Amino acid sequence: MTEAKPRRSTRVRMTSAERREQLITIARALFAEKGFEATSVEEIAARAEVSKPVVYEHFGGKEGLYAVVVDREVRSLLDTVTVSLTAGRAHELVEQAALALLDYIENSSDGFRILVRDSPVGSATGSFISILSDVATRVEHILAEEFKRRGLDPKNAPMYAQMLVGMVALTGQWWLDVRKPKKVDVAAHLVNLAWNGLAGLEAKPTLSTRPHK
Repeated sequence: MTEAKPRRSTRVRMTSAERREQLITIARALFAEKGFEATSVEEIAARAEVSKPVVYEHFGGKEGLYAVVVDREVRSLLDTVTVSLTAGRAHELVEQAALALLDYIENSSDGFRILVRDSPVGSATGSFISILSDVATRVEHILAEEFKRRGLDPKNAPMYAQMLVGMVALTGQWWLDVRKPKKVDVAAHLVNLAWNGLAGLEAKPTLSTRPHK
């Protein structure tokens, strides 16, 4: 009898860089689906068909892998907003900013679901609130110029930028689940509320009923 030859594995061996990208892709999907706490290194390794030490070798642990995923999403979101803000009138720039955020939510649904959850303790990326704050700094100059044109105090522009971005993000979070109406219609309604509200801004707004101290 001839000795049977050992069966060769048909699985192609990945380079270190390819393996790292595979782990990031798998972890991104799991973090979006289950959240950071409910996702384990064991599950990530199992889906990648590797041992747990491979994950630790590349990222030092689940926290390190999560931080890489979040950092990439933050850069993607900020780049999307920055690129969208082309030259134009203030009204058009507000439209571009709103649509850019909705574009990111639509095209990077998993990434957005990850960002809306707070980052774990020890992560340098911060929470979704701090990420939105970064986005707001990219658009506050739009409002500052418009405030100057209308004779309003441009020092208030950063605060209004936070309001605008927060409004779009919260609406986008709702729209991600319902997907109605169409994205462009959602953006139009957001800008309608924001812009027509801006058009009627008072220079020094006050509450009609002062709260009791």
